[in-house]
Amino acid sequence: MNVTRREFGRLTALGVAAQFAPALNAQSGKKIGYAVIGLGRIADHFMRGALLTGNSAITGLVSGHRDKADKIAAQYNVPQGSIYSYENFDEIAKNPAIDAVYVALPNSMHAEYTIRAAKAGKHVLCEKPMCLNVAEAEAMIAACKTANVKLMIAYRCQYEPIHLKAVEIIRSGQLGKIQAIESAFGFNEDAGEWRLDKKLAGGGPMYDVGIYCLNACRYLTGEEPVDISAYATVVDHDGRFNSVEENVGWTMKFPSGAVASCTTTYGAPMDGFFRVHGSKGFLECDPAFNYDHLRLRGFYAGGRVNENETTPDPYQFQAEADHFSNCILTGKTPKTPGEEGLRDLTYITRIYRSAGIAI
Repeated sequence: MNVTRREFGRLTALGVAAQFAPALNAQSGKKIGYAVIGLGRIADHFMRGALLTGNSAITGLVSGHRDKADKIAAQYNVPQGSIYSYENFDEIAKNPAIDAVYVALPNSMHAEYTIRAAKAGKHVLCEKPMCLNVAEAEAMIAACKTANVKLMIAYRCQYEPIHLKAVEIIRSGQLGKIQAIESAFGFNEDAGEWRLDKKLAGGGPMYDVGIYCLNACRYLTGEEPVDISAYATVVDHDGRFNSVEENVGWTMKFPSGAVASCTTTYGAPMDGFFRVHGSKGFLECDPAFNYDHLRLRGFYAGGRVNENETTPDPYQFQAEADHFSNCILTGKTPKTPGEEGLRDLTYITRIYRSAGIAI
């Protein structure tokens, strides 16, 4: 299918441009090469997603486990000379096949490897949460600006068609004036996981999955909260929550008067959802934050919606890789730059302070 750049821009706005990217990028013949830092579960989703784009490729791997890296390198045709350890990571500066990095490390390592990648002259796609605190986020942004490289935070839901449809309905006014939003996301975390170590994770479920609820409330309304109140609790005194909270509940008031109520947990299965109540109807996305099979339903002025996302994982990672690679190729600013991650960390800090948690 032949797709013009004007048409591609329209498709991007609708969140479906990734499937047409091969036709457009064939014109330039350029693919952005990514070095993936950290080869855990989420890295697998990203690498499979990048492979489906027409403008991205996996050209480097960074891992502390050479055997694992060798196996993955064989899958993605990464040459042995493009496999790095954390000790010789800075050598990526000499590798012209690597244009960008994807940071898929524990939260405590995001800032260090983003800054090192920037100094090596590589663009950075960093997983959320961006880092541990506001100071680190500001340092990451400054390092990338100094090096003249792009920084994008991997808020995959902001590139997902179901979420984009919800935003379109809300922003069009068809839902009327937004009165309230409810959102929740959590799961029962296993003992021994790095996410239960505050030094590695920064905090508990708020950093890991609560951030989806926080970010969704912001992009659904298009507003920033002006007031925040929060509580944190530990219910299961079984040793898992010695350094991080188990549950966080918080409310946010927005300038329009809309109020959001959110909950996150590491102590129970809690399917991620959001529900938006407007003066002319409601929207509900459940599940909302999974990797696939999202569902949006509701009614509003002018119609109803009942849509199921049937595209299988890793389409969300394909979309974000396509977007970032396109930004690098065209010189555009990513939709979710470092400043977006910084804003969420600012609000997480306020949530923790309100809940009486040191950060």
